[in-house]
Amino acid sequence: MTSEASARTAAPRPAYAERLHIPWLAWPGWLLVAALLAAEIWMGSTGLRAWVPFAVLLPLTVFLLWRADRIRVAVTATELQVDDARLPLSVIADVIPLDAAGKREVLGVGSHPLAFVVQRPWIKGAVQVLLDDPADPTPFWVVSSRRPVELATALLRARS
Repeated sequence: MTSEASARTAAPRPAYAERLHIPWLAWPGWLLVAALLAAEIWMGSTGLRAWVPFAVLLPLTVFLLWRADRIRVAVTATELQVDDARLPLSVIADVIPLDAAGKREVLGVGSHPLAFVVQRPWIKGAVQVLLDDPADPTPFWVVSSRRPVELATALLRARS
């Protein structure tokens, strides 16, 4: 067993883990939209216009859906992980679970241009993570979550 594989198996389980999945009905819906757009471009032509729109738009749609579906949120013993971003728990001042209205408020009128935001429109809830780091101009993070209360609790518990 390689050292990397043993390190992966020895790593402790995160206190909280979630994947921000796209609803399964979105996949056929967006593929249908891509196929209709490709058919509009094709419009009965011959040559390249007959197959290139389908060969480009359908795989591109699958790729974009896959990219949007891969976001993971996890709370470990030392940090909050959101996809590739890492936030040390030591700089977290407070965590606020948000419902749909609270998320809309924080991302709309209460928004800040330097905030770090990972939001998915198909997920109603979120958490607002207020930061206390004088070296970082980012005032807070807003992260979508299907279980915002559990995520906030895990963050506050891991921070303590």
